[in-house]
Amino acid sequence: MELVTPARPYLDGYLDALRRAWSPTTTNPDFWRDELVRVESDPDEALRLFAQVDPEGRTITLPDGTEVPRIPGMTRWMWDGEFAGAINMRWVEGTPELPPHVLGHIGYSVVPWKQRRGYATQALRDMLVLARGVGLPYVEITTQPDNIASQKVIEANGGISLGEFPEPLQYGGHTGIKYRVDLA
Repeated sequence: MELVTPARPYLDGYLDALRRAWSPTTTNPDFWRDELVRVESDPDEALRLFAQVDPEGRTITLPDGTEVPRIPGMTRWMWDGEFAGAINMRWVEGTPELPPHVLGHIGYSVVPWKQRRGYATQALRDMLVLARGVGLPYVEITTQPDNIASQKVIEANGGISLGEFPEPLQYGGHTGIKYRVDLA
């Protein structure tokens, strides 16, 4: 498994995963519907935006419908000869701190038919290299208390639990677990 920059040769696999109701984000499981429409309506523009690190004034819509400014970020797709999932990273230039509406620096999701192969662990390991490259001294990653698989992925990559925290109301106000991975 390798991380690839979203590009035309991998696009059909991404679209197939969306059509199978897989969501590239765990904070909004129904995200796949809007994402499928967005990418199918203009694949070239979708690929351009995937490759764009600078948000250029764009916004994102949180699960409760609130629109907030997008911060710099990058997306990579997991590829093993077929599309296997997505991982993304976001940050604020010059600081490891994140705005209150951003739960963590890194998020990932493996398609169900490729899970339990170590792909998330490898994808996170590879993304941590990219995080060092943008100058982050550490990353914070959040997950749910019942998501034992994600906790193991984070811990396998050096994550130390910072404990439980209340997620912002825009995300439903659930309890999350925050991890920190030092990159020094």
